Amino acid sequence: MIPNDEELKVTRERIRKFQEWLAQMRRTARPEEFQALASGYRLEVERVQAEVMEYLLRPVAAA
Repeated sequence: MIPNDEELKVTRERIRKFQEWLAQMRRTARPEEFQALASGYRLEVERVQAEVMEYLLRPVAAA
């Protein structure tokens, strides 16, 4: 769970890095092994993106 805006920033950077790795794998991995290599990264991106959406859809607590 993302507790604050700073952690949101870090999490978004993490997603970006995973997406970069996937893009690199598309270019460098052999086609027959790409799916196996990419599936773990894809699941992690989807899981973390869900956390981002959960955080963004929570109302800001009153000060």
